[in-house]
Amino acid sequence: MLDRPVLDRLAALAEEHEDVIARLGDPRVLSDQRALRSASRRHKELESIVGTYRQYERAAEDLAAAREMLHEASAEDRDMLRAEIEGAEATMARLADELRVLLLPRDPNDDKNVIVEIRGAEGGEEANLFAKDLYEMYARYAERMGWKLEVLGSDPSPMSGFNEVTFLVKGDGVWSRMKHEGGPHRVQRVPETESQGRIHTSSATVTVLPEAEEIEVKLDDRDLKVDVYRSTGPGGQSVNTTDSAVRITHLPTGIVVAMQDEKSQIQNRAKALQVLRARLLKREQDRHAAELSEQRRGQIGGGGRSEKIRTYNYKENRVSDHRINLTTYNLNKVLLGELDEIVDALIADERARQLSGED
Repeated sequence: MLDRPVLDRLAALAEEHEDVIARLGDPRVLSDQRALRSASRRHKELESIVGTYRQYERAAEDLAAAREMLHEASAEDRDMLRAEIEGAEATMARLADELRVLLLPRDPNDDKNVIVEIRGAEGGEEANLFAKDLYEMYARYAERMGWKLEVLGSDPSPMSGFNEVTFLVKGDGVWSRMKHEGGPHRVQRVPETESQGRIHTSSATVTVLPEAEEIEVKLDDRDLKVDVYRSTGPGGQSVNTTDSAVRITHLPTGIVVAMQDEKSQIQNRAKALQVLRARLLKREQDRHAAELSEQRRGQIGGGGRSEKIRTYNYKENRVSDHRINLTTYNLNKVLLGELDEIVDALIADERARQLSGED
């Protein structure tokens, strides 16, 4: 059951919930898009917590009433009341567990879309082909989840893989379900470039960034070095004829973003700034996290074969996530975007560590 400090906190949140509902009906809030967005977001955050808390209160009332009636009940009614008491206690225990999870600190990025960057790492052209396989896996997963995916930029490799591909994913719950995908991914298979049938080990790196709004990351034009140049590779008749490609260097941090997929210099610049803001937001969030606790190793690491969060073994049809010691023998389905088993296990592990105070 829940102790008094937790119940007091829940009561305060229930009161705040009523205040937010009142704000959502205030004409002044309705006419202010920023205030309306903030109130709507807070209402969404509180709704499930308060709804579960109300269920817990009703179960507590049912339990108290059944216990009181038990003292005055006749012999034939006692068994029924004991069953009611056991049911109410079980309901309260279940709801208490749900509330402990709901009260965990929210990830500040939970409501954000994500920008994903995938790069071939060790393994030459095979790593680039694997980078494309990962992109297609996430594209299928996004489709299954009803999310919208937009490619921001890509650098195809000679055998139709990706040296690098960057894409935006929009939808409900995107960050919470994609954030654990960041890190080195390792593949073990016979590559298309192998003539003797030997299994090779290659890797690609995945970086998952929260999309940043302009009001969160303000860029000073004086801090930006913008270079324009002619695009290379696929892109239409304007490729190699106009300076449509854009490379932006953020001078204070040295972060460089280049985009060339669009025919328009303006569009490439807008996409480059979008990715730059996301990288700067993640950089700042990591800095704050480092101040609170010892900084974990970065998502990318060295991109080496020995540094990996997950292994995809084609011969055994196996996927192993090394962070939670999860192994499943359905690689073919995972590559088709059926990632829920792995994602759900990673989320459950994160919650368990938070509840134990580890994270």
